[in-house]
Amino acid sequence: MNRLDQLFSQKKDHILNIYFTAGYPKLEDTGKIILALEKAGVDLVEIGMPYSDPLADGPTIQESGQQALANGMTLPQLFDQIEAVRAHSNIPLIMMGYFNQVMQYGEEAFVKKCVEAQVDGVILPDLPLYEYEQYYRELFENAGLHISFLITPQTSEERIKKVDALTRGFIYMVSNSSITGAKSDISEHQLSYFNRINSLQLKNPRLIGFGISSNQTFETACQYANGAIIGSAYIRMLAKAEDIEKDTLAFVHKIKGQIPTGHTSSLV
Repeated sequence: MNRLDQLFSQKKDHILNIYFTAGYPKLEDTGKIILALEKAGVDLVEIGMPYSDPLADGPTIQESGQQALANGMTLPQLFDQIEAVRAHSNIPLIMMGYFNQVMQYGEEAFVKKCVEAQVDGVILPDLPLYEYEQYYRELFENAGLHISFLITPQTSEERIKKVDALTRGFIYMVSNSSITGAKSDISEHQLSYFNRINSLQLKNPRLIGFGISSNQTFETACQYANGAIIGSAYIRMLAKAEDIEKDTLAFVHKIKGQIPTGHTSSLV
């Protein structure tokens, strides 16, 4: 069974997905960060594939991607790093990037390598639903590689239902229509959107992303979906971290509203 299916069958709420950019802050930090997040109690990890033209990413993630590319991160290196960490980790792993990267690598080769590296799913915001359904759905589903599609407050009900039909794993609910980045709170307009999605009774689990950065926003998101995705806030913490494992533990415990034992961090 795909690890994402296993996770969502065992846990229905307060699922925490943390995003980070592979190869940031340092080229070889990828495996260290995955293990630190797993040890801290994160439910799944979203690994950003650094890209030179990240259309949906805010400045924090863009800067981390630029640094990762400057560090020398490539897609083949990332696959090697994931394969290496799989000897020590069984947490669900998702690769998030852009379909241009997949095309440059080769679609069939990319899917094959994901399977070999034991990647559980992908998020490719620039892959059109029609293109996926017509040309790539069979490739992904035969390989057991899940794919999450995004919905926003502007997504029509017809398209949401198509997203629900094609998604395997979870639906990525973008909390607002802007680029990624931490926000201080969640607006009434966003809550209305969350309620509208709940009323559709979709078959897939849903995680809310964009703007989740604190225990307050995490808890609010969890009232309206199965969990939430945090990216920019964690990457900002990594930029200042002196000890990735300890500072990750403190970050995750703060998001969950818990007090970590034996460590106080000023980074979160």
